[in-house]
Amino acid sequence: MDTLALALLAFFATGYFVLAGADIGAGMLTPYLGRTSRERRLVLASFAPFFLGNEVWLIATAGVLVGCFPDLEGELLTGQFPVLVALLTGWIVRDAGLWSRGRGPGPRWRAFCDGAVVCGSWTVALAWGWLLSGPLTGTPYAPAGGAVAGVTALATAALFAAHGLGFATLRLTGTPYERARRLVGRTRSWQSFAFTGVLMAALPVAAGLSLPLAAEAADGTTLAVLVPALLVVTPLLVAAQAWTWWTFRHRVAR
Repeated sequence: MDTLALALLAFFATGYFVLAGADIGAGMLTPYLGRTSRERRLVLASFAPFFLGNEVWLIATAGVLVGCFPDLEGELLTGQFPVLVALLTGWIVRDAGLWSRGRGPGPRWRAFCDGAVVCGSWTVALAWGWLLSGPLTGTPYAPAGGAVAGVTALATAALFAAHGLGFATLRLTGTPYERARRLVGRTRSWQSFAFTGVLMAALPVAAGLSLPLAAEAADGTTLAVLVPALLVVTPLLVAAQAWTWWTFRHRVAR
């Protein structure tokens, strides 16, 4: 059961970084991809059908961590509290911008919401880099500091942006697409997205390998109840995600 719990945690975490990393990265690049209000709306429409479903993977990851590794979860949440506050703040600001853009009057409101999406996306990406720098540098229970933490946060944010760029070349049309292609170069769109997807998946795996996950697992009775339930729910989550991507598989033109 310990091994299955670890596999489920890794599956949900990598799924979140690969899927949500795409829409976060696209949000980070919105000012470059969309120079006008209409173009920015096109960029946002490219990932709007996916972002809520992608966030479910993070909720599932947190659920597995809380249920199957409760002691480790408590230590991480307590030690990394400032980083988590930054992460949640960026998440809320970004989602509020996405939800509110079409609900207010005038171009100034839309520009304000676009700014919230961009700032929130950058905050989330940098916060993830800051959070991951702790386990990667051997200090998982306290916010990492110094040059190493700064470089890790910036490198992680750059990877998010590159992943979002590959996603943009798969979803956009017109001038925003041309801007994305200009940075991707001659590499095919799916190749760019697949390559950065592998790197995004490696981030949580590398961080997890530095944590004492096996030693911090819940008792056998708890795992015997939770793991089978998760194994039942997981195919449903995957099926819903696959249906969403299939339904909105075409490029966004308006």
